[in-house]
Amino acid sequence: MSEKKVLIVDDSRVSRMLIKSVVVDRHPEWDIVESACGDEALTHVDEDIDLMIIDFNMPGMNGMTLAEKMKRLYPAAHISMLTANVQESIQQRANELGIGFEKKPITEKKIANIMSQVE
Repeated sequence: MSEKKVLIVDDSRVSRMLIKSVVVDRHPEWDIVESACGDEALTHVDEDIDLMIIDFNMPGMNGMTLAEKMKRLYPAAHISMLTANVQESIQQRANELGIGFEKKPITEKKIANIMSQVE
């Protein structure tokens, strides 16, 4: 198994902890970087990131704006939106960008589905 770098972006510390626990359980060798907002996530752009799991509703920059920026910076990375905001327009924009979309609540199955894109 190859080591991957995962960026988890969610303003909820509990959500980040849940996502991280599933990733570490399945792939303890993967490197995980956490950010509480989009601006903080952009400070990691000098790193090789393979997978991004991004919430939509966050203070400052929303997750879709962050995903659009990260898609340009990391065209080969898999990006998934994991959010409680299930408006059709957000799902449609995710589809247009070619990023994944999962609805909260966070479950092991949903995280495993997102991770399968880079395993």
